[in-house]
Amino acid sequence: MRVIGLMSGTSYDAIEAAAADLTLDGDTLWLRPLGHLSVPYPDEVRELIAATLPPAATSTAAVCALDTRVGQAFAAAAVRALGELCGGEAGLVVSHGQTMHHWVEEGTVLGTLQLGQPAWIAEATGIPVVSDLRSRDVAAGGQGAPLVGMTDALLLRGLPGVPAALNLGGIANVTVVAPGAEPLAFDTGPANALLDAAVGHFTGGAAAYDEDGRRAAAGRVSPALLKVLLDDPYYRRTAPKSTGKEHFHLPYLQRALAAVPTPEPDDVLATLARLTAVTVADACRAHGVTGLVVSGGGARNPVLMRMLGEELPGVDLRPSDDLGVPSDAKEALAFAVLGFLTVHGLPGALPSGTGARRATLLGSITPGRGPLRLPEPATTPPRLLRVAESASH
Repeated sequence: MRVIGLMSGTSYDAIEAAAADLTLDGDTLWLRPLGHLSVPYPDEVRELIAATLPPAATSTAAVCALDTRVGQAFAAAAVRALGELCGGEAGLVVSHGQTMHHWVEEGTVLGTLQLGQPAWIAEATGIPVVSDLRSRDVAAGGQGAPLVGMTDALLLRGLPGVPAALNLGGIANVTVVAPGAEPLAFDTGPANALLDAAVGHFTGGAAAYDEDGRRAAAGRVSPALLKVLLDDPYYRRTAPKSTGKEHFHLPYLQRALAAVPTPEPDDVLATLARLTAVTVADACRAHGVTGLVVSGGGARNPVLMRMLGEELPGVDLRPSDDLGVPSDAKEALAFAVLGFLTVHGLPGALPSGTGARRATLLGSITPGRGPLRLPEPATTPPRLLRVAESASH
């Protein structure tokens, strides 16, 4: 089945679209990447997202507008992927949507909201769409995140030692696959969320991120500020756990800066990069990780990667590209896998990763232009994910 995966993370800078041919052969799921695109949000949509995200107050009118505008932006990305990556033919689109709120109280997830009305995608492409993939896991008592755990576990299984996958988006998450144990997946804390918020604040909105980590490289870590930031109770919670920008945002950082004034903006950025490296490393050490496969936007930040190496001496760090999965496309491909599992009647969440009572089928299906015809249900869930040679595009 040819599947298009659509993803926009907590950095909300662009929609990542990836396409792949997926085939289930016994207990092995074969994935052949067909290419990927990064489609920037229209400026007005990005500004609306920024104005609506917590801790901002909002209205149902703004939520309605976002659901439509994000859905239309995802539809445009899907149309491009269909034409440019798939030769005009695909059997399924899987849309993560844009996370606007992750409702957590005392470590329990009570709800999660991803906007981006899938009807716009189905109407524009004529193809069935799987969307709203997190809510069912939450209803089953899970965190609804990180859902990349299933794909990570299938990809890492069989690697030597204790392998783990790390995604450095707005929030950092890890999946640990230890021999003889159920896979574990959880959010470690902020990756780019606070860094991007700080850059936007210090530049008055002129810059959205620290390109190539240059400003962090020019700064010095403030031990006092780092200590205040590390005092957040989230880091001491045991997994499964998840978080988002409803917790790690600019006012959160400003409160820390008020407690420990750090006058140089570049020092703040250096300290935030170190915060991510320390919290990821602490999580990896706690679970005996020996190798780390890294993906996401933060993987392109040389300062962050250097600090991770310093915090995890002896741990092999390599990009997911080494396993055949392009780093920039990994999350979009992971959601393509989840949608594929859903339409084949297979659960896509790991209870050991999300804390759900049971493994559930994920998402809701919006029909395409024709009658909805699902594949025959699969009888055996995959145990391994293997990447076939990528197609040229």
